[in-house]
Amino acid sequence: MSHTSKISGLYRLPVERRLQVVKDFAGLSDEETETVYKSAGLDLKTADRMIENVIGTMKIPLGIATNFLINGREHLVPMAIEEPSVVAAASNAAKIARAGGGIQAQATEPLMIGQIQLVDAPDPPAARLTILNSRREILRIANEQDPVLVRLGGGARDLEVRVIDTETGPMIITHLLVHVCDALGSNTVDTMAEAVAPLIEDLTGGKVYLRIVSNLADRRLVRARTKIPREALGGEDVVHGIVCAQSFAAADPHRAVTHNKGIMNGVVAVALATGNDTRALEAGAHAYAARSGIYKPLTNWRKNSNGDLVGTLEMPMAVGIVGGATKVNPVAQAALKILQVQSARQLAEVMGAVGLAQNFAALRALATEGIQRGHMALHARNIAITAGAKEEEIDKIVDQMVTERKIRIDRARELLDRIRQKSRQ
Repeated sequence: MSHTSKISGLYRLPVERRLQVVKDFAGLSDEETETVYKSAGLDLKTADRMIENVIGTMKIPLGIATNFLINGREHLVPMAIEEPSVVAAASNAAKIARAGGGIQAQATEPLMIGQIQLVDAPDPPAARLTILNSRREILRIANEQDPVLVRLGGGARDLEVRVIDTETGPMIITHLLVHVCDALGSNTVDTMAEAVAPLIEDLTGGKVYLRIVSNLADRRLVRARTKIPREALGGEDVVHGIVCAQSFAAADPHRAVTHNKGIMNGVVAVALATGNDTRALEAGAHAYAARSGIYKPLTNWRKNSNGDLVGTLEMPMAVGIVGGATKVNPVAQAALKILQVQSARQLAEVMGAVGLAQNFAALRALATEGIQRGHMALHARNIAITAGAKEEEIDKIVDQMVTERKIRIDRARELLDRIRQKSRQ
């Protein structure tokens, strides 16, 4: 079994050989390997039990990002995404980051927030104190809902209570802080919030409406850091260009959104590969980016005293390795085995590192040759395939379109017609 994720030329190998490399690295069984290869993980019967009105399944390419050294451990990273160049960019960024020791990441405890909304309380400030004074009883009821979670070391840990002013009057919002162990935890938190709502009503004389998890998981964060020597980047000018790009994002929300989208290219691709909730991650990340009242970048890039580039990331990362689609879909299970993570916190650390690497790759491209150069050939392949090109026709059309810098469907069709006319002569 290989013990390094630093794999040169994986993209040059046939699909079957690539999969063999991953199988050897992760110790996949023949059955797991076959599941990944045939994308047979989600059959129609299983899909029909997952959501309503099922008519089929939709496949998305599953790729492997190489070269990741995270907290001193080697990782091959499964990424499910349709956008060209993302997997290649992540792999290249991770390779460059190795020059400074790779990426370091730490995830906080997996604390999720359940919100209980109370309205029409006769005395809101007094109601707040009453709820806080009943903390022990509320936590007891919450923990009765999931004794297995409590036995594993999780469960409801604490309360926070706020009075907020709204256009329909004051509301008392109780936050139930729940340690969810290795799960995403949404269903557990919802169940606990619903269970304690009647007691809160009885204690306060108010009316509870919403009882639901918050997807702003700002108690469940991941922080990642990397230092990249300036020599590995190509010199001071590249470092300065990336720092200037960071300053642009920090000053302009229009740029910050695209900056953060690059981060989420990596984060969401890993989330999708492992069966995690991509919508919750997106919502939480963008809300966290705007927590100051102004939308800001989730990463920070600066030059240290030696002239090297230092990058950091901080964002919510509510992910799980048990329950939900992660357990239902065998491909997601195989992806977790490839990642070789043993806990939700480790998965969060990998995803934070991938987000940081993806962001670095985009900023480096923007600060040097521009984003299109690396993207162009891969995008051209999609255009050629859309035009109807097959096998060796694809490479010929791609080479010509890239040379001409005309990556268009009409040009691809013209070139395809020309190639086929020549073959008939």
